[in-house]
Amino acid sequence: MKVLLAGASGVLGRSATRQLTAAGHEVSGLGRSATNTLRADLLDADAVLRAVDGLTFDVVVHAATALQGESMAGHRSMVATNALRTRGTENLLAAARATGARRLVVESMMFGYGYGDHGTGLITEENTPFGPRGTNAWLERHVGAMRTKERLAFTAEGLKAISLRFGFFYGAGVTDDDVLPQLRRRSLPAVADHGRALSWVDVDDAARAVVLAVESSTPGRAYNIADRTPLPFGRHLQEVAAAFGAPKPLRVPLWLLRPAPLAHTGMSSQLRLDTSRAERELGWSPTHDDSLTGVRALAAARPAAV
Repeated sequence: MKVLLAGASGVLGRSATRQLTAAGHEVSGLGRSATNTLRADLLDADAVLRAVDGLTFDVVVHAATALQGESMAGHRSMVATNALRTRGTENLLAAARATGARRLVVESMMFGYGYGDHGTGLITEENTPFGPRGTNAWLERHVGAMRTKERLAFTAEGLKAISLRFGFFYGAGVTDDDVLPQLRRRSLPAVADHGRALSWVDVDDAARAVVLAVESSTPGRAYNIADRTPLPFGRHLQEVAAAFGAPKPLRVPLWLLRPAPLAHTGMSSQLRLDTSRAERELGWSPTHDDSLTGVRALAAARPAAV
Protein backbone atom coordinates (compact mmCIF):
# COMPACT_ATOMS: atom_id res chain seq x y z
CA MET A 1 0.00 0.00 0.00
CA LYS A 2 0.96 3.63 -0.44
CA VAL A 3 1.24 5.34 2.94
CA LEU A 4 1.44 9.07 3.64
CA LEU A 5 3.12 9.44 7.03
CA ALA A 6 3.03 12.80 8.78
CA GLY A 7 5.73 12.85 11.43
CA ALA A 8 8.10 10.50 9.58
CA SER A 9 11.14 12.34 10.95
CA GLY A 10 10.13 11.79 14.60
CA VAL A 11 11.24 8.86 16.72
CA LEU A 12 7.99 6.93 16.17
CA GLY A 13 7.81 7.94 12.51
CA ARG A 14 11.34 6.77 11.75
CA SER A 15 10.68 3.34 13.21
CA ALA A 16 7.27 3.09 11.54
CA THR A 17 8.79 4.04 8.19
CA ARG A 18 11.44 1.31 8.51
CA GLN A 19 8.90 -1.32 9.49
CA LEU A 20 6.31 -0.32 6.89
CA THR A 21 8.96 -0.36 4.17
CA ALA A 22 10.22 -3.75 5.34
CA ALA A 23 6.64 -5.03 5.10
CA GLY A 24 6.48 -3.99 1.45
CA HIS A 25 4.63 -0.69 1.72
CA GLU A 26 5.61 2.51 -0.07
CA VAL A 27 6.01 5.31 2.48
CA SER A 28 6.11 9.05 1.80
CA GLY A 29 7.01 11.25 4.75
CA LEU A 30 5.23 14.59 5.06
CA GLY A 31 6.55 17.45 7.17
CA ARG A 32 8.95 20.40 7.39
CA SER A 33 12.13 18.38 7.92
CA ALA A 34 14.49 17.93 4.99
CA THR A 35 14.36 14.16 5.59
CA ASN A 36 10.72 14.05 4.46
CA THR A 37 9.77 12.96 0.95
CA LEU A 38 7.16 15.73 0.80
CA ARG A 39 7.95 19.09 2.40
CA ALA A 40 5.17 21.11 4.02
CA ASP A 41 4.23 22.73 7.31
CA LEU A 42 1.33 20.61 8.55
CA LEU A 43 -0.33 23.73 9.93
CA ASP A 44 -0.39 25.34 6.47
CA ALA A 45 -3.44 23.90 4.72
CA ASP A 46 -2.49 25.17 1.26
CA ALA A 47 1.09 23.92 1.58
CA VAL A 48 -0.11 20.45 2.56
CA LEU A 49 -2.41 20.23 -0.45
CA ARG A 50 0.34 21.48 -2.76
CA ALA A 51 2.70 18.83 -1.42
CA VAL A 52 0.31 15.98 -2.26
CA ASP A 53 -1.07 17.42 -5.48
CA GLY A 54 -1.40 14.72 -8.12
CA LEU A 55 -0.46 11.90 -5.74
CA THR A 56 -2.53 8.98 -4.50
CA PHE A 57 -2.35 7.15 -1.18
CA ASP A 58 -4.19 4.27 0.43
CA VAL A 59 -3.50 5.20 4.06
CA VAL A 60 -2.65 8.39 5.95
CA VAL A 61 -0.80 8.10 9.28
CA HIS A 62 -0.79 11.10 11.62
CA ALA A 63 2.17 10.71 13.99
CA ALA A 64 3.30 14.33 13.99
CA THR A 65 4.15 16.03 17.28
CA ALA A 66 6.47 18.82 18.38
CA LEU A 67 7.60 17.25 21.65
CA GLN A 68 11.12 18.16 22.67
CA GLY A 69 12.31 15.89 25.47
CA GLU A 70 13.66 17.86 28.40
CA SER A 71 11.85 21.04 27.36
CA MET A 72 8.60 19.31 28.31
CA ALA A 73 8.40 21.03 31.67
CA GLY A 74 5.90 23.84 31.18
CA HIS A 75 2.44 23.80 29.65
CA ARG A 76 3.53 26.10 26.81
CA SER A 77 5.80 23.36 25.48
CA MET A 78 2.63 21.55 24.36
CA VAL A 79 1.19 24.44 22.33
CA ALA A 80 2.70 23.38 18.99
CA THR A 81 1.71 19.74 19.48
CA ASN A 82 -1.83 20.77 20.42
CA ALA A 83 -2.04 22.67 17.13
CA LEU A 84 -0.79 19.65 15.19
CA ARG A 85 -3.50 17.55 16.85
CA THR A 86 -6.25 19.99 15.88
CA ARG A 87 -5.49 22.11 12.80
CA GLY A 88 -2.87 19.62 11.63
CA THR A 89 -5.44 16.83 11.68
CA GLU A 90 -7.91 18.93 9.70
CA ASN A 91 -5.25 19.58 7.06
CA LEU A 92 -4.31 15.91 6.85
CA LEU A 93 -7.94 14.96 6.42
CA ALA A 94 -8.08 17.31 3.44
CA ALA A 95 -4.94 15.65 2.07
CA ALA A 96 -6.50 12.22 2.57
CA ARG A 97 -9.58 13.24 0.62
CA ALA A 98 -7.49 14.82 -2.13
CA THR A 99 -5.33 11.71 -2.57
CA GLY A 100 -8.09 9.10 -2.36
CA ALA A 101 -6.98 7.56 0.92
CA ARG A 102 -9.51 5.32 2.65
CA ARG A 103 -7.78 4.58 5.96
CA LEU A 104 -6.46 6.90 8.66
CA VAL A 105 -4.24 5.92 11.61
CA VAL A 106 -3.68 8.53 14.31
CA GLU A 107 -1.18 8.59 17.16
CA SER A 108 -2.61 9.41 20.58
CA MET A 109 -1.46 8.80 24.14
CA MET A 110 -2.58 7.70 27.58
CA PHE A 111 -2.92 11.24 28.95
CA GLY A 112 -5.96 11.62 26.71
CA TYR A 113 -7.79 9.73 29.46
CA GLY A 114 -7.05 12.74 31.66
CA TYR A 115 -4.08 13.76 33.76
CA GLY A 116 -4.25 12.77 37.42
CA ASP A 117 -4.39 9.66 39.57
CA HIS A 118 -6.74 7.09 38.02
CA GLY A 119 -6.07 4.54 40.75
CA THR A 120 -4.64 1.07 40.50
CA GLY A 121 -7.26 -0.39 38.16
CA LEU A 122 -6.48 -1.02 34.50
CA ILE A 123 -7.91 1.48 32.02
CA THR A 124 -9.67 -0.12 29.09
CA GLU A 125 -10.93 1.68 26.02
CA GLU A 126 -14.48 1.16 27.28
CA ASN A 127 -14.31 1.92 31.01
CA THR A 128 -12.72 5.38 30.96
CA PRO A 129 -13.93 8.28 28.80
CA PHE A 130 -11.30 9.66 26.45
CA GLY A 131 -10.73 13.39 26.48
CA PRO A 132 -12.65 14.31 29.66
CA ARG A 133 -13.23 17.99 30.31
CA GLY A 134 -10.68 19.36 32.74
CA THR A 135 -10.96 22.06 35.37
CA ASN A 136 -7.44 23.37 34.75
CA ALA A 137 -7.36 25.58 31.65
CA TRP A 138 -3.96 24.35 30.45
CA LEU A 139 -4.72 20.67 30.98
CA GLU A 140 -8.02 21.13 29.16
CA ARG A 141 -6.08 22.47 26.19
CA HIS A 142 -3.84 19.40 26.12
CA VAL A 143 -6.55 16.82 26.68
CA GLY A 144 -8.95 18.72 24.46
CA ALA A 145 -6.47 18.57 21.58
CA MET A 146 -6.25 14.78 21.93
CA ARG A 147 -10.03 14.58 22.15
CA THR A 148 -10.40 16.72 19.02
CA LYS A 149 -7.88 14.66 17.07
CA GLU A 150 -9.83 11.46 17.67
CA ARG A 151 -13.19 13.12 17.03
CA LEU A 152 -12.02 14.51 13.69
CA ALA A 153 -10.59 11.12 12.73
CA PHE A 154 -13.60 9.04 13.70
CA THR A 155 -16.15 11.38 12.12
CA ALA A 156 -14.27 11.93 8.84
CA GLU A 157 -16.55 10.94 5.98
CA GLY A 158 -15.21 8.18 3.76
CA LEU A 159 -12.27 7.32 6.02
CA LYS A 160 -11.82 4.23 8.20
CA ALA A 161 -10.03 5.60 11.24
CA ILE A 162 -8.00 3.90 13.97
CA SER A 163 -6.45 5.58 17.01
CA LEU A 164 -3.46 4.20 18.90
CA ARG A 165 -3.25 5.40 22.52
CA PHE A 166 0.37 4.92 23.56
CA GLY A 167 2.01 4.76 26.95
CA PHE A 168 5.26 6.62 27.62
CA PHE A 169 7.84 5.85 24.95
CA TYR A 170 11.21 4.32 25.77
CA GLY A 171 13.75 2.45 23.66
CA ALA A 172 16.14 3.30 20.84
CA GLY A 173 16.12 6.99 20.05
CA VAL A 174 14.35 7.85 23.30
CA THR A 175 16.16 6.22 26.22
CA ASP A 176 19.64 6.59 24.75
CA ASP A 177 19.28 9.89 22.88
CA ASP A 178 17.00 11.83 25.24
CA VAL A 179 16.65 10.33 28.73
CA LEU A 180 20.24 9.14 29.22
CA PRO A 181 21.91 12.52 28.45
CA GLN A 182 19.57 14.21 30.92
CA LEU A 183 20.47 11.70 33.61
CA ARG A 184 24.14 12.25 32.98
CA ARG A 185 23.62 16.01 33.38
CA ARG A 186 21.54 15.37 36.54
CA SER A 187 18.71 17.36 34.95
CA LEU A 188 15.97 14.72 35.13
CA PRO A 189 14.84 14.11 38.73
CA ALA A 190 12.61 11.45 40.26
CA VAL A 191 9.97 11.84 42.95
CA ALA A 192 8.51 9.40 45.45
CA ASP A 193 5.88 7.38 43.60
CA HIS A 194 3.56 6.61 46.58
CA GLY A 195 2.27 3.60 44.66
CA ARG A 196 1.59 5.53 41.45
CA ALA A 197 2.54 3.92 38.14
CA LEU A 198 2.39 4.75 34.45
CA SER A 199 2.27 2.62 31.32
CA TRP A 200 5.30 2.34 29.04
CA VAL A 201 5.94 1.06 25.52
CA ASP A 202 9.09 0.46 23.49
CA VAL A 203 8.98 2.82 20.52
CA ASP A 204 9.69 -0.03 18.08
CA ASP A 205 6.74 -1.95 19.53
CA ALA A 206 4.64 1.19 19.10
CA ALA A 207 5.71 1.40 15.47
CA ARG A 208 4.76 -2.24 14.99
CA ALA A 209 1.26 -1.33 16.18
CA VAL A 210 1.18 1.37 13.48
CA VAL A 211 2.00 -1.25 10.85
CA LEU A 212 -0.74 -3.56 12.12
CA ALA A 213 -3.25 -0.69 12.15
CA VAL A 214 -2.32 0.18 8.57
CA GLU A 215 -2.72 -3.40 7.39
CA SER A 216 -5.65 -4.80 9.35
CA SER A 217 -7.71 -3.28 12.12
CA THR A 218 -11.33 -2.60 12.96
CA PRO A 219 -12.41 0.84 11.70
CA GLY A 220 -13.63 3.23 14.35
CA ARG A 221 -11.58 1.55 17.06
CA ALA A 222 -9.12 2.94 19.58
CA TYR A 223 -6.41 0.70 20.98
CA ASN A 224 -4.28 1.06 24.11
CA ILE A 225 -0.67 0.24 23.22
CA ALA A 226 1.68 -0.42 26.15
CA ASP A 227 3.63 -3.19 27.78
CA ARG A 228 2.02 -5.37 30.45
CA THR A 229 3.61 -3.88 33.58
CA PRO A 230 2.94 -0.27 34.60
CA LEU A 231 5.86 1.17 36.55
CA PRO A 232 6.62 4.36 38.49
CA PHE A 233 8.45 7.05 36.55
CA GLY A 234 11.27 7.12 39.08
CA ARG A 235 11.73 3.35 38.99
CA HIS A 236 12.07 3.49 35.22
CA LEU A 237 14.70 6.25 35.48
CA GLN A 238 16.64 4.26 38.07
CA GLU A 239 16.82 1.30 35.72
CA VAL A 240 18.03 3.46 32.83
CA ALA A 241 20.79 4.87 35.05
CA ALA A 242 21.80 1.41 36.28
CA ALA A 243 21.72 -0.22 32.85
CA PHE A 244 23.82 2.48 31.17
CA GLY A 245 26.11 3.36 34.07
CA ALA A 246 24.72 6.87 34.51
CA PRO A 247 24.33 8.72 37.83
CA LYS A 248 21.21 7.82 39.76
CA PRO A 249 18.39 10.33 39.22
CA LEU A 250 18.17 12.99 41.88
CA ARG A 251 15.32 12.38 44.33
CA VAL A 252 13.29 15.53 44.95
CA PRO A 253 9.96 16.22 46.66
CA LEU A 254 7.06 16.61 44.25
CA TRP A 255 6.40 20.20 45.36
CA LEU A 256 9.81 21.21 44.06
CA LEU A 257 8.55 20.59 40.51
CA ARG A 258 5.74 23.17 40.75
CA PRO A 259 7.74 25.66 38.64
CA ALA A 260 7.64 22.96 35.93
CA PRO A 261 3.87 22.35 36.01
CA LEU A 262 3.61 19.85 33.16
CA ALA A 263 6.34 17.67 34.67
CA HIS A 264 4.69 18.05 38.09
CA THR A 265 1.34 16.95 36.67
CA GLY A 266 2.80 13.99 34.79
CA MET A 267 4.78 12.68 37.76
CA SER A 268 1.75 12.95 40.05
CA SER A 269 -0.47 11.04 37.59
CA GLN A 270 -1.30 7.35 37.55
CA LEU A 271 -2.49 5.62 34.37
CA ARG A 272 -2.35 1.85 33.95
CA LEU A 273 -3.45 0.77 30.47
CA ASP A 274 -5.12 -2.51 29.64
CA THR A 275 -3.96 -3.64 26.18
CA SER A 276 -6.06 -6.78 25.78
CA ARG A 277 -8.09 -5.28 22.92
CA ALA A 278 -4.92 -4.60 20.90
CA GLU A 279 -3.59 -8.07 21.63
CA ARG A 280 -6.91 -9.67 20.71
CA GLU A 281 -7.91 -7.63 17.65
CA LEU A 282 -4.62 -6.35 16.22
CA GLY A 283 -2.54 -9.37 17.09
CA TRP A 284 -0.10 -7.00 18.77
CA SER A 285 1.93 -7.82 21.86
CA PRO A 286 4.93 -6.12 23.51
CA THR A 287 8.40 -7.54 23.01
CA HIS A 288 9.09 -7.13 26.73
CA ASP A 289 6.58 -7.46 29.56
CA ASP A 290 8.03 -4.40 31.29
CA SER A 291 10.23 -1.43 30.50
CA LEU A 292 12.95 -2.56 32.92
CA THR A 293 13.63 -5.62 30.80
CA GLY A 294 13.45 -3.51 27.66
CA VAL A 295 15.94 -0.96 28.98
CA ARG A 296 18.38 -3.71 29.96
CA ALA A 297 18.09 -5.26 26.48
CA LEU A 298 18.75 -1.88 24.87
CA ALA A 299 21.83 -1.30 27.02
CA ALA A 300 23.15 -4.79 26.26
CA ALA A 301 22.74 -4.19 22.53
CA ARG A 302 24.52 -0.81 22.68
CA PRO A 303 27.71 -1.24 24.69
CA ALA A 304 29.19 1.92 23.17
CA ALA A 305 26.52 4.00 24.94
CA VAL A 306 27.79 2.94 28.38
